[in-house]
Amino acid sequence: MLYLLAFIGAVTLAVLLWKAFGPAMHTPSGRALGPDDDPEFLWKVDREVHRRRTEGPAAPDQDPGD
Repeated sequence: MLYLLAFIGAVTLAVLLWKAFGPAMHTPSGRALGPDDDPEFLWKVDREVHRRRTEGPAAPDQDPGD
């Protein structure tokens, strides 16, 4: 029984230390990211470029939609 309580205490201590000093502590939370630093923006740009390449050139009779 004593070993079980020691194990629970050790796990609790490990979790608390992980929360206090884990990798999430070093992430900048208030810093604004520019578009070139934002992975989601870069993914959207890459997807758009890929979509345009697979569509091919626009047909001359299509309206550009201005």
